[in-house]
Amino acid sequence: MSSYNCISDDVKLGKDVRLSKFVNLYGCEVGDETKIGAFVEIQKNASVGRRCKISSHTFICEGVVIEDQVFIGHGVMFINDSYPRATTSEGDLQTEADWKVERTTVKKGASVGSGATILSNISIGESAIVGAGSVVTKDVPPNSIVAGNPARVLRYTEPSLEGCHAQ
Repeated sequence: MSSYNCISDDVKLGKDVRLSKFVNLYGCEVGDETKIGAFVEIQKNASVGRRCKISSHTFICEGVVIEDQVFIGHGVMFINDSYPRATTSEGDLQTEADWKVERTTVKKGASVGSGATILSNISIGESAIVGAGSVVTKDVPPNSIVAGNPARVLRYTEPSLEGCHAQ
């Protein structure tokens, strides 16, 4: 760790984690042999598995679970609130007590392309691929390739899986 990084005492780093400069980690877990690029923020109650690659300028918010061997491209944005508001109905600034974290899971071996936005309450299936710039608004089936806004299934990585998952 260097003085360029902000890593709080409550972060659990696995063995041989590689951190670039200018990362901000607090209250999260990062698994063994994971590489985290520059300008990445990982918030409390988020976890990143083993042997992952998290590319620069990515934001992993509270409630996101990234399983093992996942690739996250540059500038990927995760969301944890379907209806964000700055203030309560009375006009006061919201606090943590005013909303509930919505979960997102990226399953083992999945890849998320640069610039993608992943909305809350989403599961990206094992070995799925999300195309660069996509906006993921619903679950992504395992072994699928999705792209677009909203992201739609283009095909499956294994031809025998075609038609197995309705979306």
